Amino acid sequence: MSGAEQGGFEPATGDGPAAAAGECPGGRAGELRTAFEGLLQIRRLTGGGCAGPEGAPADWERHRPVRAVALALEASGIPPSAVGPSGERTATGYRVCESGVPGSVRVEWAGPPGSGVAHDEEEALAGCVEVLRRLGWTALLYRGPRRRRFLEVEPPPAARV
Repeated sequence: MSGAEQGGFEPATGDGPAAAAGECPGGRAGELRTAFEGLLQIRRLTGGGCAGPEGAPADWERHRPVRAVALALEASGIPPSAVGPSGERTATGYRVCESGVPGSVRVEWAGPPGSGVAHDEEEALAGCVEVLRRLGWTALLYRGPRRRRFLEVEPPPAARV
């Protein structure tokens, strides 16, 4: 059962719908702030490393990296991408998904066809790297098919925590 099915907050991964025009922005912003503060509190309570609560991902995050990375990016104010009912991209922003490597996620800069998203991805992903590294994640920039850039994000090795 997902967090949404349980009534909990679900951070935007970039694969969901755009925020509805009539949606109260303060409601989601408040939920987002509470969820992110909760994440930092988990870090404080579980000894998030010698660098303080922002120093290293907690076990909760290591077991849910897509959710944790999406929460960090959304809480920092970086916009998520979005998809319409037919699966077409409707907004430009980050997209967080599983990478195929256990414990690691992939962050892409995605947008609608013809939006010029490829021209913005280097700078946009650099902003994502800054946010994620500040929170203790290891984020490496790669080039994939068609020379599109993406990040591989993972927690630091346990020995460094």
